[in-house]
Amino acid sequence: MSVLSTLPSGSFAIDPSHSRIGFSARHAMVTKVRGAFNEFSGTGSLTNGAGSVTVEINVASIDTRSADRDGHLQSPDFFDVANFPKITFVSTSVKDSGSDKVVVDGNITIKDVTKPISITFEYTGAATDPFGNARVGFEGEAEINRKDFGLTWNAALETGGLLVSENIKLEFEISAIAAK
Repeated sequence: MSVLSTLPSGSFAIDPSHSRIGFSARHAMVTKVRGAFNEFSGTGSLTNGAGSVTVEINVASIDTRSADRDGHLQSPDFFDVANFPKITFVSTSVKDSGSDKVVVDGNITIKDVTKPISITFEYTGAATDPFGNARVGFEGEAEINRKDFGLTWNAALETGGLLVSENIKLEFEISAIAAK
């Protein structure tokens, strides 16, 4: 059975207090640094098995557990938050891809660059919470090359390689609430 056929038709809003939009990147070629965006909003809709998704991320809310690193990521070396305060995603298609998977294709805009991206989500379930809200959950990830979006700053390591990897894994843990 397809995931989309089991979900109710209607509109959904991402519940940011129960969701996470994060990322990970290799640092010094030996470990991963993880971070998240603490402020975001998003909506989705499903009608007759066809869906759409939009997400907006406040880039200044980046949180890597290091104020110095967060400040550097907000600077013109990376996201240039003063000139490009939002990351946006707008789907172009939502389709089933197996019994518990949904593929959301769309366009992500970082800084002033828009590129297509495909995100595979695992459907993690549905429930009615204690407040009467119908919730659905999805977890997914995708990989992008940060240089494709003008995020080109780096530093060479004495031992070879670069300080920050080009490939960045985007991570999504989404709890969405159906509109009443």
